[in-house]
Amino acid sequence: MSHRSFALLGSGEFEPWNEEVDRWLLGRADGRDGRVLILPAASAPEGDEIFDGWATKGLVHFASLGIQAEVIPLKTQDDADRPELASKLEGASVAFFSGGNPAYLVRILAGSRFWRALVEEMDRGLAYCGCSAGVACLGDVAPDSSLQDLTSPEIWQPGLGLFPKVYFGPHWDALNAYMPGLQALFVAAVPPDCRLLAIDENTAVVGDGTDWSVVGAGGAYYLDAGNWTECKAGASFKAPLMTPEAAST
Repeated sequence: MSHRSFALLGSGEFEPWNEEVDRWLLGRADGRDGRVLILPAASAPEGDEIFDGWATKGLVHFASLGIQAEVIPLKTQDDADRPELASKLEGASVAFFSGGNPAYLVRILAGSRFWRALVEEMDRGLAYCGCSAGVACLGDVAPDSSLQDLTSPEIWQPGLGLFPKVYFGPHWDALNAYMPGLQALFVAAVPPDCRLLAIDENTAVVGDGTDWSVVGAGGAYYLDAGNWTECKAGASFKAPLMTPEAAST
């Protein structure tokens, strides 16, 4: 299986608590050029003001840490096939996808030149960081957050499949406050042969696809074959989320 590095954030991108995660990612991408690529693509349907707001927040955050960063203006399917955007991945240390609509992010990335180049660069040391939508897009399915009816089967759209038979639950500790019973509804949607990795807000899970550690204010919760594993900040756990086939996706 290829060597890859991931940081999966339940929420809270570009905040001071991220520094430990940022440094871990850059350390894993040793030998690359140190650049962080900021990708607010999942927020594009909300308009340029929101997209630019996340972009600016990311630039300010990384500048405060002395880390080189640039925004990739990827908003549409056409953008994802632009060779000049895909070429930005060459040599970069981290690709950071911030929040928004997970299903939209999948629609613009799936099968694109940019996604293919990203996967190839990950096998050369590029680290992947995602927050909220940037996490929820990676499994077999991705929720469409534009839908109002959270009980509709249509909320589940195809995901990027980087982690096969995995569902992701960012914002985990906030779900029931948003809608009572939403955690249970989410768990019920996970087929018996699939797994769930849920991550609290202001919390990150970092690892290589199999071995993971928890950073931040909350916890991570892994459901596999009916058994839950719960880990708080500072704890580590094993969860082989990536198959050899997915490693070559």
